[in-house]
Amino acid sequence: MLDIKGKSILITGGTGSLGKALTKHILNNFPEIKKLVIFSRDEQKQFQMAQEYPISKYPQIRFFIGDVRDKERLVRAFQQIDYVIHAAAMKHVHIAEYNPDECIKTNIGGAENVVEACLQTKVQRVVALSTDKACAPINLYGATKLTSDKLFIAANNIKGDNPIRFSVVRYGNVMGSNGSVIPFFIKKKKNDNVLPITDPKMTRFNISLEGGVEMVMHALAYAWGGELFVPKIPSYRITDVAEAIGPDCEKPIVGIRPGEKVHEEMITASDSFYTYDLGKYYTILPATHQWNLDNFINTFKAKKVSEGFSYNSGENEDWETVETLRELIKEHVDSNFVV
Repeated sequence: MLDIKGKSILITGGTGSLGKALTKHILNNFPEIKKLVIFSRDEQKQFQMAQEYPISKYPQIRFFIGDVRDKERLVRAFQQIDYVIHAAAMKHVHIAEYNPDECIKTNIGGAENVVEACLQTKVQRVVALSTDKACAPINLYGATKLTSDKLFIAANNIKGDNPIRFSVVRYGNVMGSNGSVIPFFIKKKKNDNVLPITDPKMTRFNISLEGGVEMVMHALAYAWGGELFVPKIPSYRITDVAEAIGPDCEKPIVGIRPGEKVHEEMITASDSFYTYDLGKYYTILPATHQWNLDNFINTFKAKKVSEGFSYNSGENEDWETVETLRELIKEHVDSNFVV
């Protein structure tokens, strides 16, 4: 288990959906943490979050304005930080397609800056957030996140005798996160009773905020350096989401937006040569690593997946139904939700 007592954690993009969920989890479960730093560039979101977590009640929390594009600011922020969770990114596919240079500066340049700032300070462990769109990417957002993944994984090769460990977690759509389909559909149902369907065959992986938090904490605790963790999670059909939220709504087919896939993938057949089953998670190991593979396999009872194995939202064996989606929406998105 991870010993957080007396440690300091910094979350880049800490005012986002996952950053706020991580903050709640850490403060509730690790009250003996020394310091929790919320690093982001949005002063309004920091102001609002500070009302929710006043320093009088949460003396461990700090709010730090900064942009991952600014390496000097990161180096300053990382002073006396033990663990870094890198959640900052441009995430909207269509916005990245229209503003590619801005996406590259944040998602790739920002990743480089985080890696270099960690190596220049005394950070011990780093977990970077990825996305299923980074797997065999067809859009710029996915391509930048794949590059970011590669930067964090390769950072383990340039650390020298520094004991720091870099790892990555990759998962699908976070239920109820800002900009995701479920809150969008709920709002559309309320406003005009129309739920636009991009493609009736479309599927996505589904994970709750709590599941995302649990995965990040797992990687912080157990990563040896260089692993890319992938959760075993269910898929849903976009038509089932629409039926769960608005069975009586009009559901026009509007077509796939630029850069979208019909099905998402988290592990490709090409990744299968380096992929191991850890039970609750899969992990894609780096081609080169600084530790003994046999020791890793024995420690985690890891089992090699079969060659050609892939993990695709359309071919998943675990599926949400209309009924389970309604229960999850009420539990994780809107407790007052009614059909």
